[in-house]
Amino acid sequence: MPRTLPRRRRPAALAAASALALALAGCTAAPPMPTPTPTPTETIAPSGDGVLRIGTLFPTTGSTSFLGAAQVAGVNAAVREINAAGGVLGAPVEVVNRDSGDASTETAEASFAALVERGVDVIIGPSSSVLAERLLPKAIEAGIPLISPAATYPGVGADADGFFARTIPAYPLQGVALGTLLPEKGAETVALVVGADDVSSSITAPLEATLADNGAELAVTAVVRTSSGASSAVSQVTKAKPDAVVLATPDNGDLTKSLITELVKASYGGAKLWLTSQNLADYSQALPGGTLNGANGILEGLRPDDAFTARLKVEDPGLGSTRYAAEAYDATIIAALAAILAGDDGGPSIASRLVAATREGIRCTSYGECLDVLSTEPDIAYQGIVGALRLDEAGDPTSGIYTTFVYGAENTYSATGTVSG
Repeated sequence: MPRTLPRRRRPAALAAASALALALAGCTAAPPMPTPTPTPTETIAPSGDGVLRIGTLFPTTGSTSFLGAAQVAGVNAAVREINAAGGVLGAPVEVVNRDSGDASTETAEASFAALVERGVDVIIGPSSSVLAERLLPKAIEAGIPLISPAATYPGVGADADGFFARTIPAYPLQGVALGTLLPEKGAETVALVVGADDVSSSITAPLEATLADNGAELAVTAVVRTSSGASSAVSQVTKAKPDAVVLATPDNGDLTKSLITELVKASYGGAKLWLTSQNLADYSQALPGGTLNGANGILEGLRPDDAFTARLKVEDPGLGSTRYAAEAYDATIIAALAAILAGDDGGPSIASRLVAATREGIRCTSYGECLDVLSTEPDIAYQGIVGALRLDEAGDPTSGIYTTFVYGAENTYSATGTVSG
């Protein structure tokens, strides 16, 4: 019998993966392989009321408030498209927006409670990994999945039973992108200067492995804890004589500024230097002019093209930055498709099908196209504005797009292109 879940009280486990049979190739005919029997999947009792209500938790106050407007516009653009195609399960989607604030306040908790009171089925947000970790236990208890367009810490949602997913790659995948990109640019040996925190150091293994896969080498990894250790770390770099240096530190504070200064003095500035997403910043007021001229940077996420930006401007004519808007848009589409796949708009049902909406099926690149596919086929693999996510069982993208940047003489950066990881 199906297990009954009260409305937004307890989590439901992800549907178990179907068993796969691998055919073995050989010189002689192999005996017939038995027909695989799919692993039984847990039945999720419908808990929706017929209307998909999407809550948003983006910062409109606090230190990260500059990120909120673009994400709200991304959600609204997706909902406009969904409703133009007939909504979800025959009803228009509704949106309830609330402020997440930043991690220094309890705004996110209060807003989450307000969204529960309004009866939302899924929440797009928060943008912060710290807030996602704080809210996840409450989300699981309420039976409301969180889909973050911007939380990049590794391990967030690892034990969330499908109630967490993201449309932005986790920080370690940046190592894969750089491990592919740097050899293409002629770097055969690479040095990594990394902070001692868990997030910064998580780039190390994927960078080393991907460099090796591409015929290059991680020549040295220098771990640095405080700015007083900058000289020692740079000394390790100079001894290795790398073609490029990757700087993976947790922020753009004193430690990073000391390392940049020392690396430039050691002739490892300019095109040899790569900043990563946690320390990519405007250093025009923090470092002498020209310090970072020619240096490179990489940041998770897609810089929207003109066509998508125009769609965002329909939602918010005064919109400036478009950072994370594409990720918020895709998160909304995935939530709607998960409800379609489940045949129910309830949170536990959506949680059980988020991964399936992106993984192994017929590729479709818009909500309407995915509906067309589902009219004749049982499975889809949504590939949206940010490309093919192919979420794993923890809700993490196994593929992601990064924007690359170059610094000018004023120590500010501008986009130069994109790279996949």
